[in-house]
Amino acid sequence: MILWLCLCWGFSPSAGQPDSELMARYLEEQLLADYSIVEQVARRVPRQAKFLQRLETRPRMSEFHVRSTIISRYAFTTVSCTMVNSGSEAREAVFEMQIPAAAFISNFTMSIGNKTYYGEVIGKEKKNSTHDKERHKKPPGPTERRENGDETFRASVFIPRKMQGRFILHYEELLQRRLGKYEYTVSVRPQQLVGRLRVEVNILENSGIVNLEVPPLRNSKQKGNGRAEGDVSPPPSTVIGHTKTLAKVTFNPSVVEQTRIARNGILGDFIIRYDVNRELSVGDVQILNGYFVHYFAPTDLPPLPKNVVFVLDSSASMVGTKLKQTKEALFTILQDLRPEDHFNIIGFSNRIKVWQQDQMVPVTPNNIRDAKKYIHNMSPTGGTNINGALQTGAKLLNDYIAQNDIDARSVSLIIFLTDGRPTVGEIQSSKILSNTKDAIRDKFCLFTIGIGNDVDHKLLERMALENCGMTRLFQEDEDAASHLKGFYDEIGTPLLSDIRVDYPEDDVEQVTQNFFPNYFNGSEIIIAGKLINCTSDKLHVEVTASNSKKYILLKTDVAIDLPSRNDIRGVPGLEDGKGDNNYIERVWSYLTIKELLNSRLKSDDSQEKDNLMEKAKSMALAYNFVTPFTVLKMKEAGLHSEPPQEEFISPSTDGIGEKVQSLQGHKAPPGIRRGQDKQRIKISRTSADGDPHFVIDFPSSKFSVCFNIDGEPGDILRLVSDHKESGVTVNGQLIGAPAPPNGHKKHRTYFSTITILSNKPERSYLEITPRRVILDDGERLVLSCGQSAVVRSRSLEVSISAYSNITVTIQDSISFVILIHHYKKPAPYQRNHLGFYISNSKGLSSDSHGLLGQFLNHEVKLLQESLNTSRQEVGQNQTEVLRANPTNTLKVKGRLVPVMWKQRRIFNGQQEVDCWFAKNNADKLIDGSYKDYLASHPFDIGSSFGTINSL
Repeated sequence: MILWLCLCWGFSPSAGQPDSELMARYLEEQLLADYSIVEQVARRVPRQAKFLQRLETRPRMSEFHVRSTIISRYAFTTVSCTMVNSGSEAREAVFEMQIPAAAFISNFTMSIGNKTYYGEVIGKEKKNSTHDKERHKKPPGPTERRENGDETFRASVFIPRKMQGRFILHYEELLQRRLGKYEYTVSVRPQQLVGRLRVEVNILENSGIVNLEVPPLRNSKQKGNGRAEGDVSPPPSTVIGHTKTLAKVTFNPSVVEQTRIARNGILGDFIIRYDVNRELSVGDVQILNGYFVHYFAPTDLPPLPKNVVFVLDSSASMVGTKLKQTKEALFTILQDLRPEDHFNIIGFSNRIKVWQQDQMVPVTPNNIRDAKKYIHNMSPTGGTNINGALQTGAKLLNDYIAQNDIDARSVSLIIFLTDGRPTVGEIQSSKILSNTKDAIRDKFCLFTIGIGNDVDHKLLERMALENCGMTRLFQEDEDAASHLKGFYDEIGTPLLSDIRVDYPEDDVEQVTQNFFPNYFNGSEIIIAGKLINCTSDKLHVEVTASNSKKYILLKTDVAIDLPSRNDIRGVPGLEDGKGDNNYIERVWSYLTIKELLNSRLKSDDSQEKDNLMEKAKSMALAYNFVTPFTVLKMKEAGLHSEPPQEEFISPSTDGIGEKVQSLQGHKAPPGIRRGQDKQRIKISRTSADGDPHFVIDFPSSKFSVCFNIDGEPGDILRLVSDHKESGVTVNGQLIGAPAPPNGHKKHRTYFSTITILSNKPERSYLEITPRRVILDDGERLVLSCGQSAVVRSRSLEVSISAYSNITVTIQDSISFVILIHHYKKPAPYQRNHLGFYISNSKGLSSDSHGLLGQFLNHEVKLLQESLNTSRQEVGQNQTEVLRANPTNTLKVKGRLVPVMWKQRRIFNGQQEVDCWFAKNNADKLIDGSYKDYLASHPFDIGSSFGTINSL
């Protein structure tokens, strides 16, 4: 065997003498790692690498594996590392792994020689004195934050001669959505070349995976927004495969490929970015075994105007690269401000310098130019007056809010950047926190950025937490300009404000945070909780929010499948026991612990802090999480214990569609909402529905009139035209379909689009199709017809009953109901279409016109035609008698219209209407002819009968 290997590597027993020690070490490592012959040839170690190996005195790492499974944004990660001591004496092995700062370690095991040690999560005891510290027996665990967003787990142990050690680390994290994507990062820094190195990530998202990408490896200096140009090529040996809901990504570089990346074994961060399918709805609600998680990230919303104050440190410590990069970032950020935004800039050192005194300036080309000049001329000098700068910024925004009409629901915020600690003015952190909170008074949010190692990161973090903001910390050697721009991109586009998510109090308990002051484009709101009503078959969800001048209410019922289809146990690939974990329960515990930690950080009451600490500690112990209040204590396993085995979650494609199902909020369970929504709608007879069939109700005459319009596909019919008086116009566009067999028509037509236009008191329009509603009153909002929702503005309300109908109310005096007709299995002559009903016409003027509008304020008389052709007016009590007479006549504005009696069903066949039917496209019944009611386009307002105009 050894001889054959030598030949494979180009050696011969009689040839020149190779380095026998290196040869023995290499072969021993290969045998211990159980390599195949093919793998030996494929993973040949270069000469330079072998020379470096010979100089090494530390144990060699023969294997480094990372396997992760991400289920609905929640990631389970297992890191396995094997080190071999081929020396003649015991050597220290150091296992070091950078993990995301937001992650919780859930397990750690190591096997050294023939002994196995496992980690037990225990609570930290309160430190009574410095003598309690056991520095030499400190358990392995995370150190202080070393890089932006990372912590380092470190464990060291001596491996006996000619033996190996194995380390297995488990950690969990909930991925955060930023800039429209989730980012999962694995640190690949074994610090030496590894014979077998592999990263495997499995993703399961039943909503559907979109925009999956694997950028090049990233080192610490490149960390920022992670969107550098040319950021497209995956690392070498990366394999990506995915279906609609499943993805598998592997990174498996050979030793040669590792050498090309970094000879020291510090390869960098392996990154996966992706997003999921979503739409504007109540969101993605998932339920499993008594727990639920709710993901809310709407799209297609217009941005809210913002009022932003940039507070920038210009003290002497900012000299050089830090201030230069800050200026570069601000130049780009100013260019990204929108015309409806307002802004100001404050530079601070020991003095506070405001660019524009006592005002927020609008975004104009001249103001942007002047702001750039001001930033360009900023020079570093003096100390750091953090308190004074924040007080000045808060006063600017408070005065602006008080003096202006903020009813337009703009979002106000302060972006604060510093690289140091307070040295001028108020320098006590507690006073600065108190002063800042008193100045802001929950009226706007504070976002903080710290650069370098001298910054008081605890002060910045708490200031942001107490004032509904976020914080970011960057190292001095990192690209500050990229960081600043990336952070601004996260918060630069507010879409909603005052978001509240509610569930019935009798159905849920221990719900995590459910009120959020702002929702920013590309982010995500996550709520989790426990179900307490085990008998209910549905969970009612309501989301309320504000978007500019609109108030939005989204609601739905999510089915609770008692033998839950979200249960992943028994799915192929999860037989290792990890599948027994309720991943939704772990999301809930993860969020709850995070909120308890944040609440404790914000609290000033010692008793409250202790209570919050005990709650967080108790939950962390229950779910085996390492937190600031828990630690890992290593214990030796029994004498006959087996070496630690890797426990991986590796979802398989087999059966996943049945085993894991994400219950989308817009998929309302049949029979739950549909009937209820229809019963609440006021039914009106005056309508245009079906092929299309028109019905006009005359309540005072106690009869109805009906007619058909045989239009052409593509025709746009003017249904209501009252643009000059009430400002309302309604147009309906026709779509064609083949006629039923043996029918008298050459084709059928239906309404595919209803457009409602209004110009009083402000200009707006609604475009409604069977799939969506577009509301534009200067800002565009897109709503799904498959999701119950309510949107209110000053003069307009739109209420959607999922899959059923849409009610539009204008100025509280005009109401239209649009029915949604969906066919599950349409016949060739059927099309999804709309029906239009006038529910309240009080606000329409007597001059209103259109195929329906012209009859709203006029009466029609019914005449009887006798055999001698003399006509007499019919009283209301004679109407029933005349139904069978085929020669009845209507008198309309002096015109005589022959009619016949018919019965029609309207409102999805729920109501039967007796009506007098006018033939021939309502000839003589309507003013003019059918073609006079054709609009040139959906937004044609037709200011007078027979004319064309546009909104």
